[in-house]
Amino acid sequence: MSAIESPVANLPLSADQQIDVFLDLSEVQNLFIAGESVPALSGETFVSRDPSTDHPLATVALADSADVDRAVAAAREAFQHGPWPRMRAAERGRILVAIATELRANADALARLESLDVGKPLAQGYADVETCARYFEFYGGIADKLVGTTIPVAPHLLDYTVKEPIGVSGQIIPFNYPMQNTGRGGAPALAVGCTVVLKPSPESPLSPLAVAALALRAGLPAGVLNVVPGGPAAGAALAGHPGIDQVTFTGSVPTGVSVAQAAAANVVPAVLELGGKSPSVVFGDADVDRAVNGIMGSIFSNAGQTCSAGTRLLLQRGPGGDRILEVLIERTKKLSIGRGIDGVDLGPLISARQRDKVESFVDAAVSEGAELLSGGSRPDLDGDGYFFEPTILRVASNSATIAQTEVFGPVLTVIPFDTIDEAAAIANDTQYGLSAYVWTTNIDAGLAMASRIRSGQVNVNTYNVGTGIEIPFGGFKKSGWGREKGIEGLASYTQVKNVCIGIGEEYLGMQ
Repeated sequence: MSAIESPVANLPLSADQQIDVFLDLSEVQNLFIAGESVPALSGETFVSRDPSTDHPLATVALADSADVDRAVAAAREAFQHGPWPRMRAAERGRILVAIATELRANADALARLESLDVGKPLAQGYADVETCARYFEFYGGIADKLVGTTIPVAPHLLDYTVKEPIGVSGQIIPFNYPMQNTGRGGAPALAVGCTVVLKPSPESPLSPLAVAALALRAGLPAGVLNVVPGGPAAGAALAGHPGIDQVTFTGSVPTGVSVAQAAAANVVPAVLELGGKSPSVVFGDADVDRAVNGIMGSIFSNAGQTCSAGTRLLLQRGPGGDRILEVLIERTKKLSIGRGIDGVDLGPLISARQRDKVESFVDAAVSEGAELLSGGSRPDLDGDGYFFEPTILRVASNSATIAQTEVFGPVLTVIPFDTIDEAAAIANDTQYGLSAYVWTTNIDAGLAMASRIRSGQVNVNTYNVGTGIEIPFGGFKKSGWGREKGIEGLASYTQVKNVCIGIGEEYLGMQ
């Protein structure tokens, strides 16, 4: 397949805003292996499309198992014989900080690239660039601060621990936050001395390739970060590859189970961040503006395509809850919808398939008795983008299908409750446990809910959908296992080695 005309060329970018090592989308975007841009061995390509218009955005090389083999070989060579794991930790840290500097220097081009490839509003594209930069900055700063311990076993024994890089990390990331996820898993792995093979989704492959090119420019040695865009075949090849030492996966529960099984066959540990059906528990005494802003931010950011989105609104019955719902519906109807690059509030879903899936969930919910309070259909817009209106549904109970199923779109389900006990029971009545949000002016109620909700993170009178670099992130139940982000995220990429040294008794005055 030949390359396509680049829409980026028509964007208002000055020469210094171009990524000269990457951002010529009129050319085929190759795989990034061993520090070089290389075509797939098969010669196969695919087209990444702009979900706002359905127009072709870029032609990208399609990796298969043979390409994964050579990417893993490059990462293994860099780990076994290259300078990266043997470099002073402080020097690794300086290079990671230099990567952050490169990302910020190219923020305009990167934000536009992310907005075009994923469809998200341009402001969210800028936020993703900054978040990715912060990952490299945070872990760059902590690279030389990973210390071991000494253990007082006996006077004649010197016993201590060291934290060593686990080796080659295989990372499979989803379509919704490709730039953020490149930093979220890549930066901690690199900080401790690991090498990485990253497989982005074929629906949004461009920004990970850009980050890899910029990392090389910043001084990252060749082979340390390899990027192989591809579909399920490439993902399966990476998850079950005998040449990797660890797997990080973000995506659906069924695929996560397959990844874990493939990794387990090689006795390789896996970090899984899977689905969510996160509750926003709103008490009647909550501050109206604060709660409404938080509810909308937690469900409509990135068109609801966020694992930690607050998709279930547990709303206390009474005048306070009624007022919050009234204001929420009013403000939701005012959200602007359109091309993300144009600075709207809500962009498209990633694909026609995802748009149709969300639409079918809403239609099924209404047929089952859900009350449609806002949205519920495709907006009347020119063009062929994959848009769906921000939607609010009210159901009688948490047993409704729409309240139990991850929709992954801009759809909020309102569920009533009366007491704090009822709210806690409904919040936990799901197979997931990734995030939760609580809105109340009664701090006792907020703390009580935080202790009772079985979730990896609970936000009280605030919301966080992934930008808190310092905060450990991961789920309970079928939302996955392991933790990413923060200091806790480093554990996935290190192994603890114990060293015990016997000291001659004559040197200890013990004769």
